[in-house]
Amino acid sequence: MTELDQALEVLRQDMSDAKNQSKFYDLFLNGTFFVPTLDEEEASETGAGDADGQVLPLVIESEGNDYLMLFDSEERLHAWAHDKVKSVKVPGHVLAATTQPPLHWALNVGTPYAKQFLPDEIAWLRDVVERCNAEAAKGTEEG
Repeated sequence: MTELDQALEVLRQDMSDAKNQSKFYDLFLNGTFFVPTLDEEEASETGAGDADGQVLPLVIESEGNDYLMLFDSEERLHAWAHDKVKSVKVPGHVLAATTQPPLHWALNVGTPYAKQFLPDEIAWLRDVVERCNAEAAKGTEEG
């Protein structure tokens, strides 16, 4: 069980506790995640192409929603895929800053610590990252 798993369990026990929410989201934003990617053959089949070596994340549709798959370890990614698959490592704060609605996230699918992130939740995280970046920029201007 990872520190993120533990924080998620505590959060699930008491969703109303701001301290629990803060710990989980802080660990998420400061963590690094494995995002499965399409290989060149899959990308050309979907018409996405491989423009300038661009990496295309695997997005899965379920019940009318598109999900970006995220895993906090390569082992969990490979267990979910039932094989070794290509992936990129992306910091949580970068995921939050770059994900646009209506995309959802699916974290650690296939484990007891799976979590779905809804677009409103992702937008809130993006706002948190933007505020932190603005504060950091202000701090370097003053210092």
